Amino acid sequence: MGKARYGLRAVALASVVAMSLAACGGGSSDGGTGSGSADSGKPVKGGTLTFLTVQKQFNHMDPTRVYTGEDLAWTGGYLFRSLTTFKLSPDEKQANTLVPDLATDTGTPNADATQWKFTLRDGPTWEDGSPVTCEDVKYGVSRVFASDVITEGPQYAAQYLDIPKDKDGASVYKGPYDTSKANDTAAFDKAVVCDGNTITFNLALAVPDFNYTVTLGFFPVPKSADTGEKYDDKPMSNGPYKIQEYSKGSQMVLVRNDNWSPESDPIRPAYPDKIVVKFGLDPSVIDQRLIQDSGTDQQTTTIGDSVQSANLPTVFKDDRFKHRRADALDAYSYYYAINVQKLPNLKQRQAIEVALDRAQIRTIQGGTYGGDLADGLIKPNLPQDYAPSGVWDTMYGQKIPDTGDPELAKKLIAESGEPMPTITFDYGDTPERNKEAASMVASLAKAGIKVKPNPIETGQYYSIVFDPQKAHEVMWAGWGPDWPNASTVIPPLFTQAGGWDLSQVDDKAFNQKVHDVATTLDRTAQADGWKALNKEAVQNVWAIPTLFGRSQSMAGSKVHSASGPNGDIYFWAPFTSWPYADMYVTQ
Repeated sequence: MGKARYGLRAVALASVVAMSLAACGGGSSDGGTGSGSADSGKPVKGGTLTFLTVQKQFNHMDPTRVYTGEDLAWTGGYLFRSLTTFKLSPDEKQANTLVPDLATDTGTPNADATQWKFTLRDGPTWEDGSPVTCEDVKYGVSRVFASDVITEGPQYAAQYLDIPKDKDGASVYKGPYDTSKANDTAAFDKAVVCDGNTITFNLALAVPDFNYTVTLGFFPVPKSADTGEKYDDKPMSNGPYKIQEYSKGSQMVLVRNDNWSPESDPIRPAYPDKIVVKFGLDPSVIDQRLIQDSGTDQQTTTIGDSVQSANLPTVFKDDRFKHRRADALDAYSYYYAINVQKLPNLKQRQAIEVALDRAQIRTIQGGTYGGDLADGLIKPNLPQDYAPSGVWDTMYGQKIPDTGDPELAKKLIAESGEPMPTITFDYGDTPERNKEAASMVASLAKAGIKVKPNPIETGQYYSIVFDPQKAHEVMWAGWGPDWPNASTVIPPLFTQAGGWDLSQVDDKAFNQKVHDVATTLDRTAQADGWKALNKEAVQNVWAIPTLFGRSQSMAGSKVHSASGPNGDIYFWAPFTSWPYADMYVTQ
């Protein structure tokens, strides 16, 4: 899923989604307590688990719209249940194993995988005590099609369900809020069918891994509680907690959902009595509070916020912290999306790319802690689908230094036939992202390219850059696969139907190639197709790859995970997140 991740070095995502990768993260933490005394590994109930974050709010709380990895992991651990989910385990392979959640199993396809059936388990309820029904799941899926109201969420339902398109390529079904006669509700009712507790999805193409798809964007929503766009501020919970308070810029407080039944939920033991998120904190303050580990901060951690680069040596070279720190190759590839509608000249896009000092970006992000220099959007921890793109070695007929090549950039600008415009760079407003923007200004200035930095509050970042009227020429972004197939990388990032096309690409020939590869049942042939399309996207400079990321974070000494060895905290591989669902605190 477009596990876009929030963080201080990865401040606004960047997808969604649960990435099922054997090597995407997790398992690298030393876990446990910071004082050197190991937890017994026996989880306890009670207490308050507190999260600190630089964000001033969640990007979205409407489950249909949530599409950043950290938010999917957090809300999935406490508030929203899906038909299927991923196993809680520090072992990367186990963690990327699909398990049933609201459903009784992981789904049943027909012979050609154009139809999938799931049966809902008995017992799940909403916070008002009403049962979670098949119709709730169906209604939640219908909201995906209301693209004028429900924005930014995963678009797999619109892509995969067998619903006709109109002459402009849009679905003939417009979602549940459109009451006009032109809205083809019958088409949706034929594509999504409820029969008692069994829901059937009829698809327009073969999707052999559709049971991974329903981990995101297919959440139930009760029609009676739906308030459209306002549902983002007060969604209904069917998980072990419910929202007591949501004060943007200040805090969110979750308390126990008294109508949640632990017998109906095999995933979430719900140990803390209360979950608190403190918004809008300075990142250096967050680090110092966790490093000092005093008082209630011992029951405190972050929600997707990385350790600041200046503090990495302290945290990761001192054994005092070895039981409460995590360092892992994460799920995400980081890149600068280029809006091709606002910068249509290929030579000018190439000039930006070759002038960029990628080595300095890596240094700002922590050097080796920040990750490896990237050459595309598909990351090597999708080994079947990854191949070197050649962007920095052969694409320009010469090797591009990691520090950039301003002279080649000047030549490309001259070849463009047009004056180089001033470029505005959109990014999430954090100290390290500001340093990255300053580096970009300096490196592109050597080629005569003027850059205007545009910092945006992190909790609102994607809502702004997805608005074509507000987004500028170049945008910071990051992306991790929704599951272990580049079908959750190339289509989302570079087709209008994919849901994360910050580059505003709408190339008909490329769209057809994407469709052809996505429907290829031979997985080896499909992988070859993704490699070729990744290279084509890079050659078109629809995005500039910067880093294949690593993540580091830490927790207070009394924060633990029931699935970790001896109660150790760890990065959970599907989202490179904490295993929120089974975290607990000791006193």
